[in-house]
Amino acid sequence: MSFRLLSFLCLVLAAPYGDALYIERRDNHYVKLPVVHSTNRQVFSKVYEDKREIASVPLARRADVAYYAKCLSKFKSTSFGQLDTGSFELWVNPNCATLQGTSDVKFCNAVGHYDPTSSSTSVELTTTKTLRYGIGGANIQYVVDAVGLDGTDALLQGVQFGVAIDTVDEFAGILGIGHGENVTIRYKNMIDQLADQGVTSTKAFSLALGSKSEQEGVIIFGGLDTSKFSGTLQTQPIIPAIAAPDGVPRYWIDMESLSITPPSGNTKQYPNTSMAVFLDSGATLTLLPTRLATAIAADFGANTTDPSGFYPVDCKFNDQPGTLNFAFAGVTIRVPYREVVREIQTAFGISCYLGISPSEDFVLLGDTMLRSAYAVFDQTNNAIHLAQYSNCGSNEKEITAQMDLGSIKGDCEAPDFRSANANSDPLSPGNGTGAGVSGSPDSSASAWGGFGLAYKWLMIWTAIYVTGFGTGFFF
Repeated sequence: MSFRLLSFLCLVLAAPYGDALYIERRDNHYVKLPVVHSTNRQVFSKVYEDKREIASVPLARRADVAYYAKCLSKFKSTSFGQLDTGSFELWVNPNCATLQGTSDVKFCNAVGHYDPTSSSTSVELTTTKTLRYGIGGANIQYVVDAVGLDGTDALLQGVQFGVAIDTVDEFAGILGIGHGENVTIRYKNMIDQLADQGVTSTKAFSLALGSKSEQEGVIIFGGLDTSKFSGTLQTQPIIPAIAAPDGVPRYWIDMESLSITPPSGNTKQYPNTSMAVFLDSGATLTLLPTRLATAIAADFGANTTDPSGFYPVDCKFNDQPGTLNFAFAGVTIRVPYREVVREIQTAFGISCYLGISPSEDFVLLGDTMLRSAYAVFDQTNNAIHLAQYSNCGSNEKEITAQMDLGSIKGDCEAPDFRSANANSDPLSPGNGTGAGVSGSPDSSASAWGGFGLAYKWLMIWTAIYVTGFGTGFFF
């Protein structure tokens, strides 16, 4: 289903790698990629050029919260793909002809097309596979090719990934950065390759989505940024698949409790909130058990869901200094009201909805929670290291095998949760991205199917390209 960090991976088939003179050598074993919010009109001016256009997709399919990173190839062209913490494999070449919304088609066409026959280093395999989604899916054929990381001298040899034979309701390819070889799949995925070929020292990456008002954040493969959080990183063991709610090796950890602190400052503890949660920044919504979601919604003045399954709330909560408090071992992530309230542009104006939805199948913390967290996803040590997100600049560090991530302190002061920040910039009329929703690809064919409709993609543009000989092509 769509429980995934869907980010945009830039894949570019360039001229021979040795001719790429703009590439610089890396001094550290990490790769930093900026992320930008979809409503940033300076970066995505072409998306908003038609101010009359409103995407013709239902509310449940709106990717109103989306993050991107602009990247350039050698030929000065922007290229895109999708990054997903909820899946495990890379595939490219969506079928744009199957999409319905005008804006969806616009995004899909911007992604570009990969032709294995244009690369002298590409080897087409005979193996095929079907990846299923909450909505849509992809039939892929595997290829092996060289993959370079934009802006560095890193060149990954012999990377296996899928080329779509056909897709349904998918407007871009996907880069899964969950567990890979001998855990969920039989070959090395990108996280495996980055570590095995020395681009990173460990199978770890850090993620700071940034707040809605900032409209930007950062992901670092093999590194972290101590100027993106306050306090000390707290280690949360990843729950083994055998003990996980869905039986799949994903980023499951234990949550100790959940509470709410309204503007009055009188914190209210919700009962029976110790549970396993799946951290998936590819999901726009946070999924909680129905009894809990209903209780939280009531505290936001919502008595029931609408026909699409969302809790309508008053937009005034964007201007109030309350927080939802997600407690884990050693750390509580406080999520301001403004980060958990979603603004949706419709033909009738701005409507607001709680970024939480009821689910009786599992608990998932999506971007409406994770925007307020700094997270290091650490496959090497089977842990996720958490701290409160706070932005006070940039101070990048390589993650080494010897590093005790649970002792790393942030450079920032804790945010002032007593003051409301109303700078959440909703989509202006007619300026929605229209990026369609889909479910998270489930390489293990486990049971996410059917839930993708309400849980949209979170997208980050990242910079990676496939290299070979011959004419260039772009994603």
